[in-house]
Amino acid sequence: MDLDARERAEQTIRSLSEAGQNSEAVTLALKAFGPEILGYFVAMTKNEADAGDAFSLFCEDVWRGLPRFRWASTFRTWAYTVARHALSRMARDPERRRPKVPLSESPELQELAVAVRSTTLIHLRTEVKSRVAALREQLDPDDRTLLILRIDRKLAWQDIARVMTEGEAETSDADLAKASAALRKRFERVKERLRKLAKPPEESE
Repeated sequence: MDLDARERAEQTIRSLSEAGQNSEAVTLALKAFGPEILGYFVAMTKNEADAGDAFSLFCEDVWRGLPRFRWASTFRTWAYTVARHALSRMARDPERRRPKVPLSESPELQELAVAVRSTTLIHLRTEVKSRVAALREQLDPDDRTLLILRIDRKLAWQDIARVMTEGEAETSDADLAKASAALRKRFERVKERLRKLAKPPEESE
């Protein structure tokens, strides 16, 4: 999705949500941003089953959380925060992998989530894993998230700071600036580690 299309989607999602049309807002959100969020889950979990379970949690969390979202950031930034939370819950509590009644209040949204999941996974399955992707898998989850958000998704540093510091709540501009600076330094360290991992063993000695 290009920048203009993304901005139009953001504006429409917000307008629908603020008008109390949660089902319509979530439907558009999943259509516009669901595939890239599922791609993030695939990159983080390394297998389709776990990625699919995380996406199911994500969809339900967006459905339940969007009416309370205060729009201190873009929807896309908030969506990655929600996605990180879903991964954390899966890691802590395996019983939460599959929601007991996912999107139970909206069967249409449940069908849409399944459609996004199946079509996106088919597309991702055809992509050949690059050497860089294999190297990334050696990093811890937060470092992988940092690389994905900055390199693959091209999020601004302030938006990455919101995601990595757990959301859009009561965070001052000064705190965001401080977190952004720390993440930039961490990003450089992660890139340096990747460069070392990429070197042949004889060059690393």
